[in-house]
Amino acid sequence: MIGRVAGILAAKQPPQVLVDVNGVGYEIDVPMSTFYNLPGVGEKVSLLTHLAVREDAHLLYGFGSEIERVAFRELLKVSGIGAKTALAVLSGLSVNDLSAAIAAQETGRLVKIPGIGKKTAERLLLELKGKPVFAGAIAGAAPVGMSDDVRQALLALGYNERETAEALRQLPPDLPVGEAIRQALRGLSKG
Repeated sequence: MIGRVAGILAAKQPPQVLVDVNGVGYEIDVPMSTFYNLPGVGEKVSLLTHLAVREDAHLLYGFGSEIERVAFRELLKVSGIGAKTALAVLSGLSVNDLSAAIAAQETGRLVKIPGIGKKTAERLLLELKGKPVFAGAIAGAAPVGMSDDVRQALLALGYNERETAEALRQLPPDLPVGEAIRQALRGLSKG
């Protein structure tokens, strides 16, 4: 298993990059989120990788962060989702945005991604709900110690995930749930 490739970025043509490692060039497909953060051609680069072995090919997929690689691997576990579709999802949404879509069960965000239809979006949301990588990514948007009850209450009142996340960021971390909801609602009514 090839877990990381470090070398000189020899070429980049979306969605593929060529990394020269001591004279051996590795062709690696990357999501656009990783592609946009790559250094210039000729500079050093290090990518975490996932090696897919098929009957007709060995393919490398590269990622700029561990959370992206873990999310990619979780996407591959969804029935009917292959590597190209998983890359498309990570190119269309950041892991945090995908986590927010999963938490809110928003098919609308997923169907905007090329190659993702309504049924595929619904399957993704169903099979990825509760996966630790996505629950952990969205939890990072709220202050440490903040109860998920506040987020659920705001969502139940009709606020969207973006508004809810912003309201949670504005709250002190040690509030009781009832007071946190009141303060969040006050903040949302002003905006």
